[in-house]
Amino acid sequence: MTNSLIHPKQGDKANSAWFETYLARLLEERDSIGLTDMIREIDTMMITVEPDCSVAYVSELALMTPYHYLVTLESESHWTHVLRIDMNSPDILLREVRDPGKHGIFRSLNEVYPIGAHKPNSRYMGEIFRVTNLHDVVELQKAREIRFFNQDQIRKLELPGNMAIVKPSPYTHNIVGYWERPLDELRVYALGNSVIRDDVNRGYQAAKEVQKSLGLDKLIQPIDHLATRVYSQNREVAILEYLTLSSYFYWGSYDIVSQNSSTNVTKSLHYSDEHASPAKVFTAANHPYFVNHLNGCPSPTENFVRNYGPRLHHIALSVADGEVGGQANIDYVVDAIKAQGRDFLLDVIGSREEGLKQIFSSASEHSSLIVEYVQRFGDFDGFFTKQNVAELTEAAGVEENLRLLQAESTV
Repeated sequence: MTNSLIHPKQGDKANSAWFETYLARLLEERDSIGLTDMIREIDTMMITVEPDCSVAYVSELALMTPYHYLVTLESESHWTHVLRIDMNSPDILLREVRDPGKHGIFRSLNEVYPIGAHKPNSRYMGEIFRVTNLHDVVELQKAREIRFFNQDQIRKLELPGNMAIVKPSPYTHNIVGYWERPLDELRVYALGNSVIRDDVNRGYQAAKEVQKSLGLDKLIQPIDHLATRVYSQNREVAILEYLTLSSYFYWGSYDIVSQNSSTNVTKSLHYSDEHASPAKVFTAANHPYFVNHLNGCPSPTENFVRNYGPRLHHIALSVADGEVGGQANIDYVVDAIKAQGRDFLLDVIGSREEGLKQIFSSASEHSSLIVEYVQRFGDFDGFFTKQNVAELTEAAGVEENLRLLQAESTV
């Protein structure tokens, strides 16, 4: 039988006795009833953007990532663009809301937050896992008190009809979904009419020509991890909930004391290569916001959640190890993208001696998501360094404070 507890825990963040007890119980039960074996890799990720934003965002992703525009699925209220690297890495379904006045459950998750409300439709929605037996996975999860949208709700939300989708998490505001797809079959989404949008395709082709001319297509690799920010009090339950819904295991947690936060990592039990199924990271403050004036601590993570709501903060992409003209690949990639007018929050941090280098882009004006690039050198053994995480967290906090001031000035 699969053993989800076989991996030794990493990190220095202390968890509660409650967390450790239920971590073992939940994963042992998940293994014993067969869910761990039936739930495989992340097959698809879903993002929604505002009306008239998807053309520019597809072009942005075409330059900054390995994704290619495949096709658009046209439904009554959305344009859904299918972006793909290959069948060995997850797709992105990029949904554009067609009517700015349309309201729904996903929009409501933004509207009560001061910055999130300014782009009420823009949010990362969640991940869809490939499963080997959809009926059994759904029935077993329902028996564990997991709640799903029914088929009529999926139709009204204009989500693919060949998916079973869990209702948004109260802790992360993300969804998790499942669909059954044999490995030798292509991903085909049961949604709307398939068209090639000329405007999307033109922007995509132009961005890819630039990417190729700069040699970035050979350096930027698939997604390494997805990083969600949650409230401090929800750190442990958000991790355990995701492990309940997926076949991931708890890799470990690190305390980033200088930024009053912790970084908590889960990884796929089935795929050691994150390009096949990205790691899922949860970041949370160590203390809630209302005690910071007593402790004198910064609180960039808690501030982000208070401003945007619990949600995905960044998508991290690997950069191939190596050099271009004596310059580390990541430095070359960042310089080339900066020359195309894209902004970054800080200089590339880390070093070859430390084992990795990383950087955050500015948040996209179309999705509010940050792109991270990470280059790991040689046989680096680990996921990150604490100093890098501290510097990245601080830089993101500075930009988010500026966005809050801008939002407040327009109220």
